[in-house]
Amino acid sequence: MKWTSGTRGKIGGGVLVALLGAGIPALMGAALHTHVGEPYQETRLYFGTERPDGRGPIVEREFMRFLDQEITPAFPEGLTLHDGYGQWRGKDGKAIRETSYEVVLLYPEKEAGERSTRIERIRQVYEDRYQQDSVGRSDDKVNAGF
Repeated sequence: MKWTSGTRGKIGGGVLVALLGAGIPALMGAALHTHVGEPYQETRLYFGTERPDGRGPIVEREFMRFLDQEITPAFPEGLTLHDGYGQWRGKDGKAIRETSYEVVLLYPEKEAGERSTRIERIRQVYEDRYQQDSVGRSDDKVNAGF
């Protein structure tokens, strides 16, 4: 068979159109189906370690005991702990800088109400036990798969 430049162009263009025609729907499908996992709630708790009474900060051993006694029993399926360094403005307007801990909790969205009750108890116990002004909390809706 003798190929001419016009024939090659037509065949090449046809192959290109066929490849694009097959690839574009696949790419569109991937872009439209980004849902991975199930609906979950993600809560992040921020625990400071400075004490207002002048005693030394809450040390790692104390925080790990609190984690084991209060947080783990309320969320036995797991959590993530990050060491941090935070700052916030005190009631007197001065910046307070301190070692901190961030605890990340994931739980099914359908359990959000009941889990929120557990979380609020954890926050209150920490504030009371260690004379903290507050334990920060942030919540987001996410999709998670395990």
